[in-house]
Amino acid sequence: MVREALINRKTKETEIKLELNLDEYSEGNINTGIGFFNHMLTLFAFRAGIKLNVDCKGDLEIDGHHTVEDIGICLGQAIKKAIGDKKGINRYGSSRIPMDESLALVDLSISNRSFLVFNVEMPSTRVGEFETELTEEFFLAVANNSGITMHINLEYGRNTHHINEAIFVAFGDALKKAIRITGDVIPSTKGTLSL
Repeated sequence: MVREALINRKTKETEIKLELNLDEYSEGNINTGIGFFNHMLTLFAFRAGIKLNVDCKGDLEIDGHHTVEDIGICLGQAIKKAIGDKKGINRYGSSRIPMDESLALVDLSISNRSFLVFNVEMPSTRVGEFETELTEEFFLAVANNSGITMHINLEYGRNTHHINEAIFVAFGDALKKAIRITGDVIPSTKGTLSL
């Protein structure tokens, strides 16, 4: 069974089409309207080994907040839908990624209990057109809509570009480990991860 999802979301702020395939990597088409965010999503998808297509038309004349948050909502929904009942998945994933002088740690549990710990300080408020406070908003939206517990910690780092790269790559690597099929049972002593 192929684990994939298609999410369409249209509001007065954004119009998004997001396609996800957890079991096949190919270079996707990612167009968010924010160059640096395109780069981060591309890094994430490559490291996760997934196919990700994103097309978003957002109210960027205001700022990037709605675009970034709404793509996080769609990605979270797509991950949850593609994983399904979670039968056979590893459930947990951890990754420690260096990017030059920066070191990020991401730990995940696909538990149907949404939670985000985000211990990251960004030295700069922007990278290109991307407002760096939106990194946390993105991951909060992903966590809330996927049912994933996420702990994202920056050990250290000085360059805001490198910090974001380390975080997104670590997220992809941790997700790859968590969604890996390792058996044929629900990975919980409760017998379910849907409640």
